[in-house]
Amino acid sequence: MAPSSHSDPVPAITEQSATGTTAEIFEDIRRTLDVEVVNLIWRHLATIPGSLEWVWTALKPLYQGAAIGPAVHIRSHLALPPMPAISRDALHAARIDDGALAASGKILDSYQHTNALALVCFSAFLARFDRTMPSPEPGPRPAESSTSYTAPGRAELPRLVPLVEMPVALANLVHELNGFGEDKDPALTASMYRHLAHWPVYLVVVRTMLAPLHESGELASLVAATRRLGSQAGAQAASAIQTPVSQQPIEPALAAVRRFVRHPIARMTGICSLIRHATPS
Repeated sequence: MAPSSHSDPVPAITEQSATGTTAEIFEDIRRTLDVEVVNLIWRHLATIPGSLEWVWTALKPLYQGAAIGPAVHIRSHLALPPMPAISRDALHAARIDDGALAASGKILDSYQHTNALALVCFSAFLARFDRTMPSPEPGPRPAESSTSYTAPGRAELPRLVPLVEMPVALANLVHELNGFGEDKDPALTASMYRHLAHWPVYLVVVRTMLAPLHESGELASLVAATRRLGSQAGAQAASAIQTPVSQQPIEPALAAVRRFVRHPIARMTGICSLIRHATPS
């Protein structure tokens, strides 16, 4: 198996090049999460010996049950800053028709669903194995289940556009959006923006919405609050992890999970919800 090309911001195994156990786990991830694509964190863990198998074995049961209620809790308790909705007429005037709106909505729904689950599961993984993590502030125990939330189901997403294939101005816009709400580590480019890059005008509208909130610090506050919710939910879900410590050196895997949880996963859990609430269905 070869690492991915320059289209990924960290070493990663592409789904197309995965073989053997890695390919089997990737397929299990797609089936279990009911998604079309394997997220970058899993493809990055596949480059670290023993890490993909260890982390997925630990977290699969959470994705199947223990993390579902806490993820619903996080989605419903995000304190989103006020932002005016984007009107359908405005999008139509910008030549974002109903077909493009439906396609971009599927992308937002998919990420909104999987980001919150990932935040709970990977935070639980750190709470279970990472002794360097501080104890989270106590929070309300999330509901074990919810009847008010319906998972979006598997949606076919458009091709993930590599930054190097984008026009320079569009790549710069994606980089700028990726820095919104980020404090220390903007190098991991959120895949959501690359999926939405099929509709550059829509990203321009999103940029117009988010820029004032970034400048005011409201996005940073949203991300910090999302991290706290994830840490609290993860600490409460950690007892559901029965997998023992890996026989491989664990710090590389912990460092990768720590970086993804604190930065792109926490950031995009909040910001994706904000964009979804402002975009007409």
